[in-house]
Order: sequence, then structure tokens, then C-alpha cells
Amino acid sequence: MLMLQTVIRNMSIEGGARCGYVNPDQTTYDYLRGRQYAPVDEAFTRAVEYWESIKSDPDADYFDVVRFDAADIEPMVTWGITPGQSVAIGDRLPDPEAFAEAEREGIVEAYRYMDLKPGAPMLGQPIDVAFIGSCTNGRLSDFEAVVRAIEGKELHVAPHVQALVVPGSQLVRQQMMERGWDQVFTRAGFEFREAGCSMCLAMNPDKLQGNQVSASSSNRNFKGRQGSPSGRTLLMSPLMVAAAAFEGKVADARRLFDLHN
Repeated sequence: MLMLQTVIRNMSIEGGARCGYVNPDQTTYDYLRGRQYAPVDEAFTRAVEYWESIKSDPDADYFDVVRFDAADIEPMVTWGITPGQSVAIGDRLPDPEAFAEAEREGIVEAYRYMDLKPGAPMLGQPIDVAFIGSCTNGRLSDFEAVVRAIEGKELHVAPHVQALVVPGSQLVRQQMMERGWDQVFTRAGFEFREAGCSMCLAMNPDKLQGNQVSASSSNRNFKGRQGSPSGRTLLMSPLMVAAAAFEGKVADARRLFDLHN
């Protein structure tokens, strides 16, 4: 839960916010209690008292309230050079004329860089690299969702795709290995790596080459972000990255993994 809150805060800028804030609650406190580096005993009690003091008041007046039902949101994939340039997996790429005039220059630039055309389907776009990891999508629960979808199935990474699994922390990596998930990924054709940032920001040798296209569960798709000045990044969820790795192209994870049942 705490990591999910961190992701929401991290990505709030893409929703138009200047900053992101999530009220602490009992679920957060229960998660933190007893964890390594968390305050203990009286220090923890004092910390909770402080966290409670900075919460929004129950009767706080908000400028606007928007509620989302996650079940109504289709899997999303970015097509451009900012996380906000995205479409639902079943949609076609948008017409630049559909955007406000002030945005069109950036939209045209994104199409030019990504070598994509308005009106083209997102589904079926070929990829070269698949990366599951980063602070945003390298949690134990992220890998668990993929393992549940692929375990026991005759699935293997497409021959032309380099697929990386990079845990978000040493603890996550240890927990994955204790559960045998490293072997599940390895058998399916993924490279199971040491924990770290990896291809999220082209750390160490994990970089795109030339104009390769990456299906990535990381959090940014800016020009050159994954190490190549001409490399292209399609952001999507870990499950969607796994589907793309197996198909060798952008795919609908719900259909490939039969997630409707």
C-alpha cells in the first residue's frame, strides 16, 4: 500500500498536479510497523501522532472531487514522448487536430520521434525489448500478478525480444527467489536481474540500442530516457509488458492471459 501511494504521488504531475499527497491512514501505519528502518516503540507512537496531525480534516473543502472505478479503465499504453500521451489498448492513435492548438506542436513532434501515424492501432505495434521493473512497477505484487498469469502456461518470450525482469529492491528480489518466481520467469525466457533501476533510466549496460522499441513498466518515456537518443519507449503495466514480450508486439494482456475469467 505504501509503495502504491508513492507511485500515485510520483505520477500525479502527469495528471496536471503540481504535487501529489496521500493522507496517511491505519493501513499505512500497520504496513510500516515493525519494518526495517521504521521507528520503534515510543518513537513509532510519536511518528503516528505527527502523521495524524498533518492529515486533511474530515470536513475539508476540496475544489474538485473526481472518483474513478478501476474496473472501467482499459489497459493503457503510451504512444508519445510523455506519459500523458497515451491511449487505451483498443483505441487508435489520436488526430493532432483533436488537441488544443498549444499542444499540437508537441503532438507532431511525438509522432515524428516515435515514427507512428495518427489513426494507427496501438494493438500490434512491434517491440524489441520488454522491461518489467522500476520503482513504479517493481513491487512483489507486480511480479505476482505476472506469475499468476503465466505459471503453468506454455508461453515463451518471442525470439527477437530481449526481456528483462528487474526487482525494485533487494528485499523484493529475495522474496521472489524464495517463492521460486525467478525460475518461472527464466523458464518463460526472461532474464532475471539484480535489483536496481536498470532500463528505467538506462542504468549500467541496460540500454536501448539505435531506434529499438521498448515495452516498459517504468514511469517515464522521454526522448533518450532508456539510453538511446533515438530509442522509443511504450509505457504499460507489468502484465501488458509480459504480453508484449510473448507476442513480440503490443498485445492485450486480458485476452492473452484470459483474465476475464
